[in-house]
Amino acid sequence: MVAVIKTSNSVQRILNYNEIKVKEGKAECISAINFPLELNRLNFTLKLNRFIKQASLNENVKRNAVHISLNFDPSENHSKEKLNEIAKVYMEKIGFGKQPYLVYQHYDAGHPHLHVITNNIQRDGKRIDLHLLGIRKSEPARKEIEETFGLVKAEGRKTKEQISLQPIANRKVEYGKAESKKAINGVLNKVLFEYKYSSLPELNAVLNQYNVHADRGTEDSRVFKNNGLLYKILDENSKPVGVPIKASDFYNKPTLKFLEERFKINEIKKESHKNHVKNAIRLAFYDKKVITPEKLVNSIQSEGIHVVLRKSKDGQLYGITYVDHKTNCVFNGSALGKEFSAKGITEKCIVNKSLQNHNHQKSVHFSEICDTQSNLKNSTTDILFRIENINEYIPKKIKQKKKKRIRRGI
Repeated sequence: MVAVIKTSNSVQRILNYNEIKVKEGKAECISAINFPLELNRLNFTLKLNRFIKQASLNENVKRNAVHISLNFDPSENHSKEKLNEIAKVYMEKIGFGKQPYLVYQHYDAGHPHLHVITNNIQRDGKRIDLHLLGIRKSEPARKEIEETFGLVKAEGRKTKEQISLQPIANRKVEYGKAESKKAINGVLNKVLFEYKYSSLPELNAVLNQYNVHADRGTEDSRVFKNNGLLYKILDENSKPVGVPIKASDFYNKPTLKFLEERFKINEIKKESHKNHVKNAIRLAFYDKKVITPEKLVNSIQSEGIHVVLRKSKDGQLYGITYVDHKTNCVFNGSALGKEFSAKGITEKCIVNKSLQNHNHQKSVHFSEICDTQSNLKNSTTDILFRIENINEYIPKKIKQKKKKRIRRGI
């Protein structure tokens, strides 16, 4: 376990950060200690007022908000009860056991971790000394908790190395190399909360890049009829491999109901990012080199846009999806407009190919004309500069006159 302690002069900003994560489905408040009401009866205002009231007991202390993160090894999967107990023991050992504090479990990283919000003003108005708190109290507490709860030890590892695990590695899941549920969960934690998708095919356009697929089953299956959802691992040929795992078996419960709520939110969020994809596609067709959908895939890859082509058995393109990794938005082609749909892209490719062939024919014809003109020019030059033949016919009388003149001269 690794503990990171930060202080601030604004408890509201820290509380906002965690509550926004909750609204986005990336976190959950799992405990409220030393609050007058139970957790399920606390709203944002009641939480904030409790901290403000405590801070008002000593207004001379400006930096009174404390934000702690407790980070666990990626291989660890603890229950809420155990996480709450770990947080409770840790807060007591560093001297904050009687302070009001909130515990949030976050799901937006590749490793389990908690965020704890508290302040350092006690009920008698005295402040808890924060100077060297990490070295004096946090480190000894961390080591004791690792032993008590059987946690993976962080000894010998740098804190930065542990915290850098937050974003999961962007690599594909390989069946058999890691426990399936854990591998799929790592991908879901990244994709479900970072990307903006508004349908199951759009979500799968991203998940498939990590060899994961969300499947409702066939229409006559029990899973489909019960609005269930399965997550599968795909092999290198995009075929399901291994045993599918039910959405409800994952800790975050990424069920169909959960996804449908995300669809509504994301539909609005990604609206302002359409132009990036549109402009990239238009620019790709502008130079007339894109004559097949496959060439479009290669052309806009440099813009951070992954294109998913859906084809029938006879090779006919019937669907197209764009995954923009720069804005983390996913768009079905038709949602961007007719010209960006499968039919629109096919027509653009046909036009470009036709223009390319026409230009090639013009080039060949022009070359032939140039060759003809060159030959004609050479022929004319040859005629103009040809040397007369000295053996041409000379009349007999002229020859005789020449001889006579020569003789008389002699």
